[in-house]
Amino acid sequence: MIVKVCGMRDPENIRAVSGLDIQWIGMIFWAKSSRYVSEKPSYLPTKQKRVGVFVDADIKDILEKVEEYALDIIQLHGKESPDYIRHLRSASGDGVAIIVKALNIATKEDLEQTKPYMGVVDYFLFDTKAKKVGGNGTKFDWSVLSEYKGATPFILSGGIGPEDAENVTSFHHPQLAGIDLNSRFETAPAYKDIKLLKSFINTIGTIETIGTIETIGTIETIAPIPKPKEQ
Repeated sequence: MIVKVCGMRDPENIRAVSGLDIQWIGMIFWAKSSRYVSEKPSYLPTKQKRVGVFVDADIKDILEKVEEYALDIIQLHGKESPDYIRHLRSASGDGVAIIVKALNIATKEDLEQTKPYMGVVDYFLFDTKAKKVGGNGTKFDWSVLSEYKGATPFILSGGIGPEDAENVTSFHHPQLAGIDLNSRFETAPAYKDIKLLKSFINTIGTIETIGTIETIGTIETIAPIPKPKEQ
C-alpha cells in the first residue's frame, strides 16, 4: 500500500518524515494553501517519490516546479479537464511518469466525475467534498466507493487521522492503491507530528489488500500499475 504524507514544507520535518516507512511525500504549490511551499526547502526526500500538488495552474508553471524540485508525480486538485491533462502529459515528456487527479466525493453520484478521466490519469485521489481545497480534516463515507467500478486505481484521502488505523486496514476495494495523510497528523500547518505518524504506520504495518468493501478478501500484493495509454 502506498502511504503518502502531504502538505510538507519544513526541511527538518521533511527529513524526519522521510525516515518513516512511507512511499510518497507531497508539497503544495498553491498560494492560497496554509501549507504553500513558497521557496525550495534545504532538504528534499531522496528515498520517497516527490509529489507536487497544483490547483488550476498554468502548465508552464507546473513544468518549472517539476524541474526545480525534481518531482516524480503531479497531483491536480482543481478543475483541470482531461484535455488539459493530455496537454500536460505531452508537454512533460519523460519528465513525469505519474499524474494524479483529485476528485471531491460525498455521494455515489460524485463518482461519475471519474469517467472522463479514465485512461488519462494514472491514479485518482478521492477527497472529501468541502468548501476548502484539501486539508479539511474531515472524512467522507467510504462505503460509497463500492459503486466505483473503474479500472484506474485510487488513493484514499480526506481526514484520515491517528484513530483510523483499524478503519484503513479493514477497508477493501480492488482499486485501492494507498492512503493520503495530512492535517490530522499536524501540530501546525505543514508540520507533522512524527510520533503520531510512526505509531499509525506501525499499526497498519505493510498490509496491502485486495478485496471488497463488503467482504474482507485474501491479503495479496497489489501489482504495479501500468501507465495508461493516451487517448
